[in-house]
Amino acid sequence: MLTIFARCKVHYDGRAKSELGSGDRVIIIKPDGAFLIHQSRKREPVNWQPPGSFVTVEERDGVVILRSVRRKPKEVLEVELEEVYLVSMFRAEDYEELALTGSEAEMAEMIFNNPELIEPGFKPLFREKQIGHGIVDILGRDRDGNLVVLELKRRKADLHAVSQLKRYVEALTREHGDVRGILVAPSLTSGAKKLLEKEGLEFRKVQPPKREKPGKGRQKTLF
Repeated sequence: MLTIFARCKVHYDGRAKSELGSGDRVIIIKPDGAFLIHQSRKREPVNWQPPGSFVTVEERDGVVILRSVRRKPKEVLEVELEEVYLVSMFRAEDYEELALTGSEAEMAEMIFNNPELIEPGFKPLFREKQIGHGIVDILGRDRDGNLVVLELKRRKADLHAVSQLKRYVEALTREHGDVRGILVAPSLTSGAKKLLEKEGLEFRKVQPPKREKPGKGRQKTLF
């Protein structure tokens, strides 16, 4: 992974054309061909090329040019290095894929594996069940055989979550008679709590699952 701090100009020719005048920037070139140019503000790169691009370096009239070419569609990004402050190269070993934890999907899986988190005798039947008014996170039955709708929220539930649950319960009630609705979340806003009570809906406090923190990395310092 190559990182360059430099004063540079940037020229782009592809689906459009752009010119970026002289300025101090950070250039990042990754082993997969991704090419990023960052200014000292905002989080998005001001110019970039995607993975799969082909990067070369050449000299023109005494000026070093970094050239990134994307073949389909044809795009060319050229960086004219006016003054280089720092160049660093790091052989990064990273074979992991991003794994989201604490998501509503993981909450659903946790409840399917541990239905007693909702109440004794609860039996989950369907996950992401399509009904006429949307998709129910979990549809199940309680110990008495009553149909139960679970609406899952990984963060504090608000009025919108209660309204969503109410809509699902009403739709299923028209088809199946009495239906219980339970909002499952780590916490509630005061407004959501009042609306739940008013509509005869229920709440279960459940924290989304958390994965254990990985061990300390191999690299502790720069030296």
